[in-house]
This record gives sequence, C-alpha cells and structure tokens, in this order.
Amino acid sequence: MHFSRTQGDSSMADTGLLESLLRLLEKVDDGIDSQDVAADLGVDHQVIVGAVKSLQALGEVISAEQKSSKRWELTGEGCEIAEQGSHEARVFKAIPDEGLPQNELMKMPSGKVGFSKAMSNKWIRLDKAHEGGPRVFKTVETIEDAVRGKLQLVQKGQSAKLEDKEKNELKKRKLLSEVTVKSYWITKGSSFSTTITKQETELTPEMIASGSWKEKKFKPYNFEAMGVAPDSGHLHPLMKVRTQFRQIFLEMGFTEMPTNNFVESSFWNFDSLFQPQQHPARDQHDTFFISDPALAHEFPQDYLERVKKVHSEGGYGSQGYKYDWKIEEAQKNLLRTHTTAVSARMLYKVAQQEKFTPVKYFSIDRVFRNETLDATHLAEFHQIEGVVADYGLTLGNLMGILHQFFTKLGITKLRFKPAYNPYTEPSMEVFSYHEGLKKWVEVGNSGAFRPEMLLPMGLPEGVSVIAWGLSLERPTMIKYGINNIRELVGHKVNLQMVYDSPICRLDS
Repeated sequence: MHFSRTQGDSSMADTGLLESLLRLLEKVDDGIDSQDVAADLGVDHQVIVGAVKSLQALGEVISAEQKSSKRWELTGEGCEIAEQGSHEARVFKAIPDEGLPQNELMKMPSGKVGFSKAMSNKWIRLDKAHEGGPRVFKTVETIEDAVRGKLQLVQKGQSAKLEDKEKNELKKRKLLSEVTVKSYWITKGSSFSTTITKQETELTPEMIASGSWKEKKFKPYNFEAMGVAPDSGHLHPLMKVRTQFRQIFLEMGFTEMPTNNFVESSFWNFDSLFQPQQHPARDQHDTFFISDPALAHEFPQDYLERVKKVHSEGGYGSQGYKYDWKIEEAQKNLLRTHTTAVSARMLYKVAQQEKFTPVKYFSIDRVFRNETLDATHLAEFHQIEGVVADYGLTLGNLMGILHQFFTKLGITKLRFKPAYNPYTEPSMEVFSYHEGLKKWVEVGNSGAFRPEMLLPMGLPEGVSVIAWGLSLERPTMIKYGINNIRELVGHKVNLQMVYDSPICRLDS
C-alpha cells in the first residue's frame, strides 16, 4: 500500500506571504477573516485560501473554519457605469442646447435605456411638434448621476451605506448582483508562531546515523490519501460482451466449435452450403481472395463429388442449379466470409459417425467481407452462430430457442419475418423492439439448413439442422451507447474508452 505525505507546503504559497498572514494574525486577539487578509495584503482571495491550506498542513500553527457570507458585487455593466456614468447621464450630456432629433438619439449605444430613464427623471423633454421631426431638449442645466455614485460606493466595499430598496433597484437593472462568498475565519493554533519551520517529508539514512531526526519536525502522514493505482490490463467492451454471449450458450448446453482458421477454401465457405459458383457473394467485390497459397487441394473426395452433383444435376428431391460446376472455383482460398463454413465442417464430421447423436454447437469469431467502410460497417467483424442438429426439428423449435437465447440477453420482444438465404429454407430475420429508438430493429438471421446441404454430407434423412447468427459489434454498440463502429474496433479506438469502461454493467 502507498501512503502519501499531506499535500501543501511552502511550494503552494510563498513563505513570505505565509509569514505576513501570521504577523497580521498576531496583532488581533480573536481571529481574522481571509477576505480581510486578502484586502490588507493586496492579493487575490484564492491566494490566501492556498496560504491557509499550506499553514494547516504544518500542524497546529493556525486553525481555520470555513464560513459563508453574502455580499454585493457590480456586474459587467455595473462596472462600466461606475467608470463612464449611467445611460441616462450619458444621454443628457449628448444633447446640445439647441436639442437633438429623437431618431439620432436612439442610435446612440445608451439611447433607448438612457432616454426612458432621463424622461422619468424629468431631465429632458420631447417636442413631437417640432418642424424637423420629434426633437429632444434638456429641461435642467445640471444633473447629479446618483446611479453612478451608488455603484462607486459598492465598488469601495461600502454597500452598507445604501438602503435595501436602492440595492434592489440596481439589481433589477442588472447593475448589481448578490453573491455568496466562502471565506475562512482564521485563529491562532496551539503551536502558533510567526516564523515558518519547514517540515521534513522523508526520513533519510543520514538522519538516523547522525541522530538529527530527533530535532526535526516531520510532516504527518495522510492515511486517507489515495494510493497509486496499480497498472493492470483492461478488457475491451467487445471482449466483455463476447464472454457474456459465450456464457449464455454454455448455460444452454452448447459446445464451442474450433474457429481458429481465418483462411478457408471456397468449397467449405460456399459450395458445401449449396451456394452456386456464380452467386454475387463469391465475387471479388464482396470477398477477400488469398493470392498465396491461392488454391486448396485436400477435400473429402466422395463428398466433393456429391456436392458437385447436387449443384450441377440436382438430387435428394432438388433439381439443383443446372450449371457446369468447376473444381477450380471450389479450390480458391479466401478469408472466410462467415463462421457457417466452420458449422459445415463440424456437421460433416458428425455425419461421419457410425450412429448419429444430436448436437448443439456455437461459435463467436472473426469473419471478413470486402465492405465499404462506414459508421456501421467494417471489413472484418465478429459473427455469433448457433447450430442445433436433431431429428424432427421445426421452425417452432427454432423460435423457442431464439426466445430463450434473447431473453437471457434481456431482449424479450421478438418478431420474425420471412427471408431468403441460399443455404436455409425456410429462413427468418429476427427483429427486437429497441426501447431507446422506439422501433423494431433487426438483431439476427436464422433458418433451417436445406436438404441439398445436409444430405450430401451423409446425415440421416430425418435429421434437421436449425441455425441462427448475429454480429457481436451491433449489440455491443447498443449496450455501450457507441454510434460509430470505428470507435469500437480498429486503429481509431480511443484506449481511454477501454480503460474507463466498467467491469460490469447493472442494466436493471
């Protein structure tokens, strides 16, 4: 644990100033107000506050009690009038003996206010019937600028000479304001002295060796001071939300899939999912292809033949896509565009077992798309995917699992909308009601994998596979109130945001 000496010594306030304050205190019997000290020494009150705190740090030299008092101060306009005269006096002085056209008078900076006040004081009169138009004339030879005189009294600290009615009148004109002043009532302490003895902050080996520490005065330890914050790692908001999703899947009895291969072949990324080779998603505009190594060569040969057949000729009750399927397209290496490529590999592995056993898999990992970067899209992001394989699964099962999954996230209002995906049929988009935005927003995609994808793998005919996916970034942005994805991921991330994000959030 780290303790610090109490802050404040002669570095905070000049020793000469401290001793001047102590000499003033020596001359009085009871005590002295810090405002009066500031006035006597001709320094700003804040400097005296600093000096008081420095003296308090030296032990029992003085004692100081904070107190509040009200006082009157000139506003900015009030200071200007104290210096240059009231608006009405300035208007009076501007009028020559032969008078002044009213429209000219009104153009003056003090014209409008000064005219009405000078009229009510009967210092001037308005001749509306004058041949050259309305003209203003003086009605008295000399005037006394009482407003300026009152403000000058306040400026000198003699506001007590004014009646409350006068002060309130000036306050109404926004020339005076009443302010609360915090000051200290300073009295002598039990160790009062007019000279400053510097207190030691460190006990050195030399002091111990010579015994000089016995005569020294040491500054007391401040055990209330905050210690130095230990350096530690910080979890990125994205990683925190990922852990939360992983926990939900594990609670629901899912097993995590191995997703440690960012590079995938087109065969597993597209062909095994019954996505045709001329599909626009397989274009360079949407996918990052690898130049070295450009091609993959190891595939389960019998499975590859069945995939080729279902694409080009059909089968399993499907007519296929009726095109010339090319192994060269399937061999192309790429950065995986979805984690469904991993799901395809895992389902193929399940199909190779002697006896089929139901499985529940999930994955949360990075995928890559050749996207145009904007506030909500990056070229790489995290995809969350859940897959359940068993006999006789229906859309009702899928909706039930989705309700359970999103309820654990705190999202209870769900809607489903029919959609199209190349490898699921039927397919549904999942919408949730966003309380903040007061509207329904898309939170994921789902569906049942097509027989053209499952049966070539060798899965039994009655087995259905339901799946759903969503991004990790969107729920994280909603939870942390981040509007631009580039503030969450990438080189523009403010690391302070990572340090400051709470260890946990209490949503309810």
